[in-house]
Amino acid sequence: MNLVLFGPPGAGKGTQAKVITEQRGLPQLSTGEMLRAAIAAGTELGKASKAIMDRGDLVSDDIVVGIIGERYDQPDCAKGAVFDGFPRTIPQAEALDAMLAKRGRKIDLVIELKVDDKILIDRVEQRIKESGGTTRSDDTPETLKARLAVYYKNTAPLLEYYKHQGKVVTVDGMKPIVEVTRQIGAAIDAKARH
Repeated sequence: MNLVLFGPPGAGKGTQAKVITEQRGLPQLSTGEMLRAAIAAGTELGKASKAIMDRGDLVSDDIVVGIIGERYDQPDCAKGAVFDGFPRTIPQAEALDAMLAKRGRKIDLVIELKVDDKILIDRVEQRIKESGGTTRSDDTPETLKARLAVYYKNTAPLLEYYKHQGKVVTVDGMKPIVEVTRQIGAAIDAKARH
């Protein structure tokens, strides 16, 4: 089963993807983590991506689709994967659909984590306080506000794209993590039965 976790930056997609990986054995394909690894390694792709991410902008579709395709071909993705932070635009969704179709696969379920923007910004401010001011350079209230603006302009239209395909299930991302996990598990189980 191929799942997309959908929601604004800071909605808890990464947390829930890890739970799905642990409980269901579907690997988490996080473009953010893959890009951060490239940045940490100091690769050319990493250096270019860092400058883009620090501005709060999105990395180019070509870079992201290439990273995802290579990762998806690994043996641990044979039964599917959890796409975390990808796709973010309709062209990326179309590229993902095409990449999967070439492999005889498709996106089975899109889980939208519905959250409150103000609470997301408060969470970033809290992380900064708790860490004594040491967070990722892209984890500040200002960068989050820029990322939220980009999300609503470019990414939110994806919901309609997937709703037309009948693949979207919305869960309340403001509930406790355990309850969000329960809602997601119920949606996956319901889809698996069909």
